[in-house]
Amino acid sequence: MKNRYFLLLFSLLLTLLLFLSACNGESETNENGNTEGKEQTEKSTGEKTLIFGRGADSIQLDPSKVTDGESIYVTNQIYDTLVRYEEDSTEIKPALATEWQASEDGLTWTFQLRNDVKFHDDTDFNAEAVVYNFERWATSAEFIYYGYMFGASEEDLGGIIEKVEATGDYEVKVTLSEPNAPFLQTLAMPPFGIASPEAVKKHGEEYFKNPVGTGPFVFEKWQPDESIALSKNPDYFGEAAKIDKVIFRTIPDNGARFMELQAGSIDMMTGLNPQDLKTAEADENLQIIERPSMNVSYLAMNTSKEGPLSDKLVRQAINLAIDKDRLIELYEGIGKPAKNPLPPSLWGHNDDIEDYGYDVEAAKKLLAEAGYKDGFKLTLYTFANPRPYMPQPKVSAQAIQEMLAEVSIDVEIIENDWDTHLNITENGEHDMAFLGWTGDNGDPDNFLYVLLDKDNAKKGSAGNIAFYQNEDVHHLLKKAQTEMDQEKRIAFYLEAQELIHEDAPWVPIAHTTPPIAANKKIVDFLPHSTGSEPFNLLDIKE
Repeated sequence: MKNRYFLLLFSLLLTLLLFLSACNGESETNENGNTEGKEQTEKSTGEKTLIFGRGADSIQLDPSKVTDGESIYVTNQIYDTLVRYEEDSTEIKPALATEWQASEDGLTWTFQLRNDVKFHDDTDFNAEAVVYNFERWATSAEFIYYGYMFGASEEDLGGIIEKVEATGDYEVKVTLSEPNAPFLQTLAMPPFGIASPEAVKKHGEEYFKNPVGTGPFVFEKWQPDESIALSKNPDYFGEAAKIDKVIFRTIPDNGARFMELQAGSIDMMTGLNPQDLKTAEADENLQIIERPSMNVSYLAMNTSKEGPLSDKLVRQAINLAIDKDRLIELYEGIGKPAKNPLPPSLWGHNDDIEDYGYDVEAAKKLLAEAGYKDGFKLTLYTFANPRPYMPQPKVSAQAIQEMLAEVSIDVEIIENDWDTHLNITENGEHDMAFLGWTGDNGDPDNFLYVLLDKDNAKKGSAGNIAFYQNEDVHHLLKKAQTEMDQEKRIAFYLEAQELIHEDAPWVPIAHTTPPIAANKKIVDFLPHSTGSEPFNLLDIKE
């Protein structure tokens, strides 16, 4: 009898365990959004899945229409560009183009293309597809980076690109109206990923959430504000991915994201709180990987608005009233004070410029000279989500609020989510605003022209959110674009930085070395200075 009861109980227990196991395997997410059941199923099938935690969702997945790092991080896995950067620098190497040649006058570029590539929808990559993408980018101002990098405007959507033509099935010729020194570097930027023409036509206005490229990973699913899932492209022409899936999870709070990393429910994360850095370094299961520094965080002052910020003396006074040493303490070892828009890691940085320093009495004198002895009120717009160049935006805003109160400037802090913040600043609705930039192509043009030239001070798509317009600066930056001799270009950039420093449209805050925290089972991951990298080279070792 005892044996029969024992066997019966054992049978019931086994049935219950199998039932619970099946339930766990079928579940996608738990109450916290963790993909527990999915991870168990993947491990049982031998698949390797990288779960990447980040502070904000992508805005959209059409790389040609976005400037934010969260979108580009994902699209960098899905798309290829004609040329790409080396893994450890911004030197150029082949990608979809195998060879290229420029004419002596720098006006014509001819590219030889790969003839063995298909898009993820199984349509052919060829010269006509490249032409289609260039023509698409030149149809509207919504293709933001095209405007930034090629001088396109509402009046001239093509900018400096006069013509792109297929001169063979796998040969493309690009004709420019003027030489452009960073042209090849620019084409390696993720926003110039080549999209499937058929997919663009098929999905129309919905293409931004149905991306189709030729890259190492294929788009699978997007759950807004939760996750984006990609799978390995088995037919990739380059080095095939060693992992089978990538899941980008949105976890807005830095601390919560770090706890998930510690618990093992995510494998990597950005946006580590500076105070958690030592904890991560001491954890035997974790590793800290530093991204090379090529960025800047800044406080932009909207010079286009009538009122105090249109006066250079006021902007200089605000620079003097902000204690950068105190702000840098909030970075807890990952940031260094900035005095220029251009980071010191980039050629052309003007190290001879002396920062304004911290001098409250000098700030008060300048404000009095400008007619604002009794102060005034301003808004300071900040983003809620951490960024690689500013890990604690809200606390940084509060610190500046306190500092400016010392010179009778009453600051109202307005905090928004990342997407809303970008929309407000691009439209010039702010008085002051936090923002930052991670260099895209290793050329000073990508900082100074994109962020501070009058060409990019267009409401609705402004990269220059200070709406700063200086004709002398514009002249220098355009000369630097068309000059092919790097030493001459450096001279133009040094002079431009002097003028920008004098006009003070920004308070440059910091250059950072952003830490990436990861499980030690992640190997062969090499972060790129441009802020994102394809994941096909990394691996997961159990």
